[in-house]
Amino acid sequence: MKPKVQFRLRIYRDDSIVIGPGKVALLEAIAETGSISAAARHIGMSYRRAWVLIDETNKGLKSPVVDTATGGSRGGGTALTPMGLDLIRRYRAVEEKAREAAATDIAALTRLLAP
Repeated sequence: MKPKVQFRLRIYRDDSIVIGPGKVALLEAIAETGSISAAARHIGMSYRRAWVLIDETNKGLKSPVVDTATGGSRGGGTALTPMGLDLIRRYRAVEEKAREAAATDIAALTRLLAP
């Protein structure tokens, strides 16, 4: 069994997590699906929970992470704003840099695992 290493970066504003792994995954799913409801289903989250996470993120940042279009005959939709796209890009860059910087120690730690 291959070990799994996972970084869990969270950025708080007061007591609220503004940026974290769940919120980034939700934003990536919105970018992929074009819909908050489809994104929530895609990652196994309720629509309400997805809206709460988006609202928390929007309130904690200088500008919103998504643009929404209300439904109608052609349905609505959601797209990431430049802020949302930048947030994902920078979050994933931090994860990659941390992985690279810690590679030697991670390898040493995983060698300590039982077979």
